[in-house]
Amino acid sequence: MIRSPQRTGRRRPRWRAALVAFALAASTTLSGAAVAVAADDYTQSATALNATQAQISFTPTTAAVYVDVHYVVSGQGQQNFRMDLSGGTWRKTVSGLATGNAIDYWFTYEKNGPQYDTPHFSYTHNGGSTTVATPTFSPGAGTYPSAQSVTITTATSGATIRYTTDGSTPTASSTLYGGPITVSSNATLKAIGLKSGSTTSAVATAAYVIGTPVATPTFSPAGGQYASAQTVTISTSTSGAQIRYTTDGSTPTASSTLYSGPISVPSTRTVNAIGVKSGLANSAVASATYTIGTSAGCPTQPDVPNFGPNTRIFDPGMSATSIQAQLDADFNAQKDTIAHQMGSGRIAHLFKPGAYSVHDDVGYYTSVAGLGQNPGDVVINGAITVDAFNESDKGVALQNFWRSAENMAVNPIGGSNRWAVAQAAPFRRMDIRGNLQLYPASYGFASGGYIADTKVSGQTASISQQQWYTRDSNLGSWAGGVWNMVFSGTPGAPPTTFPNPPETTLATTPVSRDVPYLYLDSAGKYRVFTPSLRTNASGASWANGSTPGTSIPMSQFYVVKAGDTASSINSALSAGCNLFFTPGVYHLNQTLNVTKANTVVLGIGYPTLIPDNGVNAMQVADVDGVRIKGILFDAGTTNSQALLTVGPSGSSASHASNPTTLQDVFFRIGGSIAGHATTSLVVNSHNTIIDHIWAWRADHGNAGTWGWTQATGDTGLIVNGNNVLATGLFVEHYQKTQVIWNGQGGKTIFFQNEMPYDVPNQASWNRPSGRNGYAAYKVADNVTSHEAWGLGSYNFFNVNPSVSAYNAFETPNNANVRFHSLCTVSLNYQGTITHVINDTGGVTPPGTVPVNVVSYP
Repeated sequence: MIRSPQRTGRRRPRWRAALVAFALAASTTLSGAAVAVAADDYTQSATALNATQAQISFTPTTAAVYVDVHYVVSGQGQQNFRMDLSGGTWRKTVSGLATGNAIDYWFTYEKNGPQYDTPHFSYTHNGGSTTVATPTFSPGAGTYPSAQSVTITTATSGATIRYTTDGSTPTASSTLYGGPITVSSNATLKAIGLKSGSTTSAVATAAYVIGTPVATPTFSPAGGQYASAQTVTISTSTSGAQIRYTTDGSTPTASSTLYSGPISVPSTRTVNAIGVKSGLANSAVASATYTIGTSAGCPTQPDVPNFGPNTRIFDPGMSATSIQAQLDADFNAQKDTIAHQMGSGRIAHLFKPGAYSVHDDVGYYTSVAGLGQNPGDVVINGAITVDAFNESDKGVALQNFWRSAENMAVNPIGGSNRWAVAQAAPFRRMDIRGNLQLYPASYGFASGGYIADTKVSGQTASISQQQWYTRDSNLGSWAGGVWNMVFSGTPGAPPTTFPNPPETTLATTPVSRDVPYLYLDSAGKYRVFTPSLRTNASGASWANGSTPGTSIPMSQFYVVKAGDTASSINSALSAGCNLFFTPGVYHLNQTLNVTKANTVVLGIGYPTLIPDNGVNAMQVADVDGVRIKGILFDAGTTNSQALLTVGPSGSSASHASNPTTLQDVFFRIGGSIAGHATTSLVVNSHNTIIDHIWAWRADHGNAGTWGWTQATGDTGLIVNGNNVLATGLFVEHYQKTQVIWNGQGGKTIFFQNEMPYDVPNQASWNRPSGRNGYAAYKVADNVTSHEAWGLGSYNFFNVNPSVSAYNAFETPNNANVRFHSLCTVSLNYQGTITHVINDTGGVTPPGTVPVNVVSYP
């Protein structure tokens, strides 16, 4: 989003005021059907029920003692009523209306303290042409230990409901709702409301997960490399459960070999196991790979390595005062938007297993992580916080980039932990025992964000966040949303209601693999755990037991520190070592070549790789199972053709059972140095998982490092491989088409984009077809299968507001190329986007108001 006005020399952008009006509206005009307006701690709506009645609703984010509504119909005198409470929402039906009647209304409410009066809202009744109110489910979507009796209702009197239970979109010929539905197994219910003479409602969706699964089995010893045969025990914490397993790498079923005692593993093999018990869902698959009698060829490295001077390792035996002093010193060294955002400081805070009474304010290029094997092994009684710290932009979180939190439990001070971030700030494997606030304490703007493999027992509130993606997590509840909020595999997430509210939910994530992470074993040695591949995942990988996967000793990692060169790093890769990058900035005079299957490249503290003399920073062979996590690629001053390439051109091998994964991998063109790279990321290998990247061509930074000619980059991502999945794709400001998808069978779940701010004129920014501007996301004309959910593209052509783009999304017209929940926004009306996708969707209007397309084609 808009960055530092001091650093860029820009005036404070006026579109922020427009977004205030959008997110915390003082008033709004509604016509006919329901429209909801979000405020600090409530939502409200006015909805036509029929030709003569409308319903006013008020839903507080936390329980209210009472809610009164006051309204005036066409200036005829004020009416005051105590509203009726049902299912957390307060309602009042207004009768005796005629088409064209205007209602001015407002609320008074109390929450165990002072009374509050809301702003006034307006509604114009159009009883001759109403939209049926969207159906609601009771109980709502979620995970339940036993079968549920689900009722479906609509507030529109006389309407009928049609529904499906297989996740398909209901039509007027779907099953007619006649009474409560018994949901006894996992199911996704969808429903619509219909009424003669009225517009059919939006589709309501609720995903139900029934039955507590058996706890995921664990292996002892964990998978890894061993000099001799191992005797492996498998256990589950679910009393009375059986374990079924395989030793050939295949997926176990309830009829696989029954575990009855320790298993001998005399040679290299993969053991998979599930827990089974009557009346419970089967556990997730646990997997462990044992390499016996051989090594990867990596010369033995220390199991307790030196992680360099920028890594702080805290022990629960240290005094809280001394730990806090170090945390505060690091924060003060990294918090400032002007001094530190484009600086060279890199820091990691690592907490050994135990409990700590501290609060860690997280600044730029800082990673905070627990060293337990599970999040609950490290408990922070305090907070891990990001707020509107910016010195140059006080009150907003639009520049809170490049920081992370991982693998800890937090008992938050005051019941809530704040993580008000922008891009490149992942929140993974966290156990928040309370509420999570994703917005600044000032309620200022924020442009995030990403959560994965996390549990939040209370409410997660986004409020002023423009967009957000949450994957494979468990939420107590969710509140808020401005333009594009997306969830996959997340029990507790709201149902799909895009665009009002702008929420899109997938019951599961098709394929996912959680990040490799550093931990300390019971012998005090460091290891890296690599989680197993998951299919159709739902919930955190550790929600019902330890995360399944394989442990690798640090003896098989080459630890990269200051003084290492591209030559020394390549030598380690060639010998079969994995790489562990410590916090720092590393210049490369040759390409790093990852050629061996299952290589792990793991970074902490935002290690930054800068290619010199126009080399490509890293390339990966077309092999199985490479994992790259936690690396920032920063383009050098001589143009590179690509910063990271996965697989050579023409890669053809299938990696469906063991794909390469790119996670928390970030790309930057300019800002710190005047960088140049034609393409940031090229993916040629099939089945690659791109899980949370931010590819960013700078719109601000150090003097002389950003601008149309100072920092150049055509494209953020090119996908040539088939069956590639992107979960959490952030790509901004590139000078031509920003994402080009040439492979078949691709999927994207969540996309956030801004077009380049600094286009000098229309003539220099037209696509080869002659149409204005470049699309943000293009699916190639020869592609016959592709699907994407939750995509937003914004423009802010502040250098030349006469510039426009013909569309944001360009795709072939094919029934198997499908898009869901798209939006475009013109920020402060600095230029326009004419269409959303192909020729569908209107021009972006003034007022920082989104143009939405629910589905295409």
